[in-house]
Amino acid sequence: MSSSNDRRQREIMDLMMKDFKVELVNDSVKEFFVELHGPEDSLYQGGVWRVRVELPDDYPVKSPSIGFATKIFHPNVDGLSGSVCLNLLNQDWSSVFDLVMVFKDFLPRFLKEPNPDDPMNPEAAELMIHDRPAYEQRVKEYCETYAKPQGTGSPEEDTSSNEEMSEVEHNDDEDTEPGNPNP
Repeated sequence: MSSSNDRRQREIMDLMMKDFKVELVNDSVKEFFVELHGPEDSLYQGGVWRVRVELPDDYPVKSPSIGFATKIFHPNVDGLSGSVCLNLLNQDWSSVFDLVMVFKDFLPRFLKEPNPDDPMNPEAAELMIHDRPAYEQRVKEYCETYAKPQGTGSPEEDTSSNEEMSEVEHNDDEDTEPGNPNP
């Protein structure tokens, strides 16, 4: 268990050394947020997303749970929970992968190359396939509305956690804060 914690701590430090902003939840190396910048030459360029990471007890043998806490319009991201459908984070995970690879390689490629044939957001997939200009416009609208750099997004996203929100306060889909990845 100690070596697993050592690896978690080392990988979090590696992320910070690569200029990723990391925010621990309750000072835990098992649950934290990482700030992800949209990749250049993509529809997501200029956007900044808070991505929730949960590391299981048997990490790195078992993959991390990754979810966008900032709303994003993408065929392979669940619009409500922010959960990500990416084979490298699920069935193709290997213990040789690390968090730097996830944030420097896997997620930027995921944003650049969405797969509408395996959607978690059917609306985004349908638009991408049948009305590409409308899809691109929606992605840009989400970037401008939710993924503003330096915490200029909605105050709820910057200050609330999923545990603090109640269904009474946020009962429609547009107000639901995503980012609580499925275990």
